[in-house]
Amino acid sequence: MRRRWFIFLVLSIGALAAALSLYRFPGLDFLRPGRRGAPATTPATATSPASMGVGGRVCLPLPRLRGDMSLEEALRRRRSVRDYSSMPVSLEELSQLLWAAYGVTETNWSLKTTPSAGGTYPLDIYVVVKEGGVSLSSGGFLAPGSYRYDFRSHCLELVREGDLSDKLCEAALAQEWVRDAALNIVIFGVYERTTRRYGERGYRYVYMEAGHASQNIYLQATALGLGTVAVGAFYDDEVKRVVGAAEGEPLYIMPVGRPVSLYDLREGELRRYYEKNR
Repeated sequence: MRRRWFIFLVLSIGALAAALSLYRFPGLDFLRPGRRGAPATTPATATSPASMGVGGRVCLPLPRLRGDMSLEEALRRRRSVRDYSSMPVSLEELSQLLWAAYGVTETNWSLKTTPSAGGTYPLDIYVVVKEGGVSLSSGGFLAPGSYRYDFRSHCLELVREGDLSDKLCEAALAQEWVRDAALNIVIFGVYERTTRRYGERGYRYVYMEAGHASQNIYLQATALGLGTVAVGAFYDDEVKRVVGAAEGEPLYIMPVGRPVSLYDLREGELRRYYEKNR
């Protein structure tokens, strides 16, 4: 009789444990990762990114998927801007710029905001932040330095510490807008990711993709009331050294800041231009 009761007790405990594995009670989490109803895995730092994580990692605020400016308005207002005020860019704005440049827009295959030949995604995105260039919602500023953008986690990984804006300006043939901007987005191309599939023609595809990312930054900056300019004149080796990039070659430097003045195209102005040339 005791043996029967013992077997019954063991089976009951096993059934209870199986039932608990399928339900979630307040204060307890019995769900396995990926099961429907599982809690979000987004780290808390995604909404409170002021603190620097382990190894100099800063998780950015989640990007907005709806904005206040239409595509048509952003297109008509887009200009290359080289004159910036001393006002910083916010961390939320930096988050939006990086997502626009190379962020994820499809989560099954990690497809991005830019088209890419064969989905090879050969670009690496870095940000060189000036002292006082990026403000935090909690007060203070993001530590100056060079950061690599991790598109999978939407986080920044610190590569080099300190204000590198003067050195980056020197590497860019002393173009002062590189020095004066709140931050510089530097686009690197890792050719092998694409050429191993497409051979020599892969180089062309990498350049095309860099252009796509650059225009995304232009339009997103415009929509945020910021300004940028595509810079292609620089010493490659010096830029790579300043940024601290582990691989790839620099293709673009894109200074970003608050413009001294904003451009806009009026409908009447465009109408008169077209009528004159028809």
